[in-house]
Amino acid sequence: MSSREVTRCAVSIALLAVSAWVSIPVGPVPVTLQTMVLALICTALTAREAVASVACYLLLGAVGLPLFSGMQGGLGVIAGPTGGYLWGFLAGMVAGKALMPLVEKHAGRAAADVAGAVVLLAVAYVLGTIQLMAIGTMGVAAALLAAVVPFIVPDAVKLAVGIGVGAAVRRALNAVSGTAR
Repeated sequence: MSSREVTRCAVSIALLAVSAWVSIPVGPVPVTLQTMVLALICTALTAREAVASVACYLLLGAVGLPLFSGMQGGLGVIAGPTGGYLWGFLAGMVAGKALMPLVEKHAGRAAADVAGAVVLLAVAYVLGTIQLMAIGTMGVAAALLAAVVPFIVPDAVKLAVGIGVGAAVRRALNAVSGTAR
């Protein structure tokens, strides 16, 4: 990776950490600003940069740095009831970024940005719910009511803001580097 790519990843990791620290407990899964930052990263960065940023964020948190909500870190958080949402961010970023070129080809860049962010969030919801059910010993309905339903509207707003800011960041990065992202 070039020094610019490494810098973009480092800034993205810092944004993810700060967005996780803004945490409001609402049952087993807290409300954070991570959804907004993930949408921003998905929209603004290349697939390589976006996936590397989320992977490094998770790795740094897994080794104990207090990067997750509630200023927590360690494997216990990733292996805990809400950890599926964290590793769901990585799987979701991979899936979202993989879908974006196909959507862009047929429906344009704005539609691709939305599709990437929505897929990212949907994958995180699915994997997070599965882990919450397995470790938190909840049924499907209880897990969805506790950890997905209350977040749909706030997450939709955060996705919209993240996509908007991400598109502006992408334009600025393109202007600075003289390349299309």
